[in-house]
Amino acid sequence: MASRKSSIDQNLIRDLAALLTETDLSEIEVEQDNLRIRVARNVSAAPVHVEAPAAPPPAELEVKSTAPAQQAPADPSKQPGAVPSPMVGTAYHSPAPGASPFVKVGDTVAKGQTIMIVEAMKTMNQIPSPHAGKIAAILVDDAQPVEYGEVLMIIE
Repeated sequence: MASRKSSIDQNLIRDLAALLTETDLSEIEVEQDNLRIRVARNVSAAPVHVEAPAAPPPAELEVKSTAPAQQAPADPSKQPGAVPSPMVGTAYHSPAPGASPFVKVGDTVAKGQTIMIVEAMKTMNQIPSPHAGKIAAILVDDAQPVEYGEVLMIIE
């Protein structure tokens, strides 16, 4: 076992530890050949006391409920035209800040046309339309974090 410990690249461990700090991750694990290295840091957050906000007056509730909002289906993942996010990341509607969005509700798209970008690990991943159709709903805001499988939009 002593020979195995001596073959561990100390610089690799230092690089992984630095990567944890740079990316603010709590742990990272790599496997190469028959060697697996897991580097983790113990991050203990101080307890935070947060008071629940007071209930808004009824008049304010009425204003919020009458505001125009895009109607999302009860369960968007059950929609036949649902476009799920292929990864965890941040969804963007346009190719650059200030640029016009790839698509808007009501636009007609072709199969393979870029409809959104999901940034993951500093890589911009174009999300192509899985089929031709009309954009019925865009369910995520620009620069919103998204989960794997979360429905981004619905194409009819």
